[in-house]
Amino acid sequence: MASTAHFSEEEMAELQEAFSKVDVSGNGFIHTNDLTDVLKAANLPLPGYKARELIQNLTTTGDGRISFDEFISIFQDLKSDDVAKSFRKQINKKEGICAIGGTSEQSSAGTQHSYSEEEKYAFVNWINKALEKDPDCKHVVPMNPETDDLFQAVGDGIVLCKMINFSVPDTIDERTINKKKLTPFTIQENLNLALNSASAIGCHVVNIGAEDLKEGKPYLVLGLLWQVIKIGLFADIEISRNEALIALLREGESLEDLMKLSPEELLLRWANYHLENAGCNKVNNFSSDIKDSRAYYHLLNQVAPKGDEEGIPAITIDMSGLREKDDVQRAECMLQQAERLGCRQFVTATDVVRGNPKLNLAFIANLFNKYPALHKPENQDINWSSIEGETREERTFRNWMNSLGVNPHVNHLYSDLSDALVIFQLYEKIKVPVDWNRVNKPPYPKLGGNMKKLENCNYAVELGKNQAKFSLVGIAGQDLNEGNRTLTLALIWQLMRRYTLNILEDIGGGEKVNDEIIVSWVNETLTEARKDSTISSFKDSKISTSMPVLDLIDAIQPGSIKYDLLKTEDLNDEEKLNNAKYAISMARKIGARVYALPEDLVEVKPKMVMTVFACLMGKGMKKV
Repeated sequence: MASTAHFSEEEMAELQEAFSKVDVSGNGFIHTNDLTDVLKAANLPLPGYKARELIQNLTTTGDGRISFDEFISIFQDLKSDDVAKSFRKQINKKEGICAIGGTSEQSSAGTQHSYSEEEKYAFVNWINKALEKDPDCKHVVPMNPETDDLFQAVGDGIVLCKMINFSVPDTIDERTINKKKLTPFTIQENLNLALNSASAIGCHVVNIGAEDLKEGKPYLVLGLLWQVIKIGLFADIEISRNEALIALLREGESLEDLMKLSPEELLLRWANYHLENAGCNKVNNFSSDIKDSRAYYHLLNQVAPKGDEEGIPAITIDMSGLREKDDVQRAECMLQQAERLGCRQFVTATDVVRGNPKLNLAFIANLFNKYPALHKPENQDINWSSIEGETREERTFRNWMNSLGVNPHVNHLYSDLSDALVIFQLYEKIKVPVDWNRVNKPPYPKLGGNMKKLENCNYAVELGKNQAKFSLVGIAGQDLNEGNRTLTLALIWQLMRRYTLNILEDIGGGEKVNDEIIVSWVNETLTEARKDSTISSFKDSKISTSMPVLDLIDAIQPGSIKYDLLKTEDLNDEEKLNNAKYAISMARKIGARVYALPEDLVEVKPKMVMTVFACLMGKGMKKV
């Protein structure tokens, strides 16, 4: 890992943000070309040979990719005042980026944050469409994309809560959103609910607080909204949820290979599948390769309904705009055709011509979701049973990792951990030191690449046994590398458990915490608040009603639970789930970062139940 000692936490967050702006695919790399262009245009006191030398010194692959660590090391080389200032100025000068001074207590005086006008425009239009019929949002929707309406609109938390439910339905129990006669306290609750729920669906919300959203800090608001919107757009770009994607299998490729692709890679594969069928050139990205709109025209023509499916009328794409000489005019004609499919969202003609990677990716994802135009192969020899979606437990672990900001983003729990890089980052989160000199980093060579990953996995198991003192009997590096479900989950659970207990220990001044201590704290707190509930352990069947959790929340924040919304005795399964949904959302609303799902309470899953009570204990201890 590159040394980060030269950078404050604020600067690191900025660097990560700058890197993410270019690394739209989220695969942990940017291209040297992006860096060179910025350096060239930045008018830095660096002669051309020096800029080339700098880039050559980086450990790049044959195709010129740069990791975040290497990106940091460049900044370290450039951290003289004049150079750094002009570099920052150039990043801000990239089209449509507004710079604003940071004024939060956390940010150092004079810090500059940037945000994109194009993103604001696109996200406002998406939110307006998503929430246009929602009576709870009439006070702010529709917003004017030309103004700063958005940054005021998110201030009471309602729009954010609604957009989280739009992306991942049922995440937030509507009964827990404060909607009327809002006060500073009830607004704070809504923002807690939004931030903790965003975290639970896998958004990285470190360094974002309720105050930031209340103040409508543009770069933080847009960063959070992009994560929420992207999670919703990508939800069905996954083989277990959309089996027709198997049509994208290539000659000699296994189903397992296809299932390892990220949503971004699947979208690129999908676009090229249709372009190939149209007899067109393939594209390698949704930025420079789509600037002339030609690929988009042919893609729209391929996926538009042909009238061969009952009840779906044909829509003929007018291709005459291809003859337009002007790029912007051609893009506008193409978008008018996209509008006929109801898919004009996210990009303007200028965004297409400038090749804005983030917004073009969103445009393509939305088009795919509405018109995939794929058919599940009938006669191929495919083992359909191997296509199973992730379990609730797997999804919770994956969302937890992503919410901590691991890089690369985890799309598939097992294949994305096969080189252990994410596991090393999680070790650091639980204060287990990692010797990064022993870690092999991507890109891995074609020959012997898996051996490099296996060495990492062996080191990950060694750290778990020797440094973290985990119980890893019978677990070897090979099990992580090959994605053995049971054994990989055993390690991940111990990481998540330790992370949860560490938070408690930090609040409690370093005192060790175990299950017995949590159970006894829960019971003492319930007794002191004169509640009837008690629990004997995290396996107690009474937990299936969620009453112990709800009573504990009410003990921590008296009067917060509306008991008239609940059924407390003789519950059927639906009523239990109803209580559990309310309990999980209420826990998040009072400030507990709970990752568990309502079903975990109903089915009394001891591991996840433990995390709920531990998070509530952390919240309760902070109040003392």
